[in-house]
Amino acid sequence: MSPVAESSTATKCCAPRVAQYLIPPASWPPTLVVVIDTEEEFDWTAPFRRESVEVSNIHEQGFAQDIFDSYGVAPTYAVDYPVATSETAVATLAGFQADGRCEIGAHLHPWVTPPHSDEIDSYHSYGGNLPVTLEKEKLASLIGTIHRSFALQPRVFRAGRYGIGPETPAALRRLGVETDVSVVPTFDLSSDGGPDFSRTAQKPYLTPEGLCEIPDSAEFFGPLAGCGAGIFQSISAAHLQALRFGGILARTKLLERLRLSPEGHSLGEMIRHVRLSHARGCRLFMMSYHSSSLLPGGSPYVRSAEDRQLFLQKIDDFLRFFLNEFGGRMETVSQVTALLKAQVLPPPAAEWGATHRSGSDMPQRDIWPPLRPAEGRTT
Repeated sequence: MSPVAESSTATKCCAPRVAQYLIPPASWPPTLVVVIDTEEEFDWTAPFRRESVEVSNIHEQGFAQDIFDSYGVAPTYAVDYPVATSETAVATLAGFQADGRCEIGAHLHPWVTPPHSDEIDSYHSYGGNLPVTLEKEKLASLIGTIHRSFALQPRVFRAGRYGIGPETPAALRRLGVETDVSVVPTFDLSSDGGPDFSRTAQKPYLTPEGLCEIPDSAEFFGPLAGCGAGIFQSISAAHLQALRFGGILARTKLLERLRLSPEGHSLGEMIRHVRLSHARGCRLFMMSYHSSSLLPGGSPYVRSAEDRQLFLQKIDDFLRFFLNEFGGRMETVSQVTALLKAQVLPPPAAEWGATHRSGSDMPQRDIWPPLRPAEGRTT
């Protein structure tokens, strides 16, 4: 999303602190998780509006879900407040989830999540920049609504615009969330008030609060990869952007930044990303995209029905490569979290409380605090 407002306030957003890395062993086969930012439609170039809450794109998710089903992939739909308060959207996703075909997580867009006492601008669109109490209230409102709408405890969280802040991990843990997937290594969003992940390692880890952080798959490649963060910060300066140094570096393969997403990346780039990263020792990969990319005109990446068909074909071809040619396996985010934690943590207590339905086969404790009723909306 392009910047919509400038702020002179220094960002509070940042990657969660590292307490212990959770490195998958070399014996792991290449493992893929899929995370979908499941959200309302809005104009990516316009100012944020509380009124932008249409979720027509959710009814288009079956196109990709059919592909996932054919490969045994259970994606994580990280749903935001407008989705969780739409009866028809919930019915669509709950239908996938009831059959174990997906996992339901949480996704915070502060500007459309109550309580609505925050300013609407670019800086405050990153949840981690909100006053601590307000961020906690919005997280409780979101997760409580998902709990009521889907009758489950969401275990996975992704911050809207990747805007995780220093107090977010503790708030998430108090609400029963076990895994965050907000960190996007190599990207610096601080010029717009967001976090700087440019020097964050492409490694899963445990935070001091006990939150498992699984970063998105985004890396620098090429002879200049070791200097990638500094180079990208330099060429991103406003007076240099027009010279398109990034494109020159990528075409010459001196330095390219690849993210494992069908949005803005070709199938060849996605495959090359996996091969190069695996050669470095990476065993865990995350493919991600926005739900609105399945609605023609819903995102900058899919403008027409023809674009959508190409987008879906890219997903299909990549999954076929990863599973059949590359010898990979598919897991949910929660399943991967359990596998990673099992390497370094003692087994959980044998007694569990009430369970909820989930796309994961993991037991799920009911640890809910009292929540005040959230504002609702139906479509």
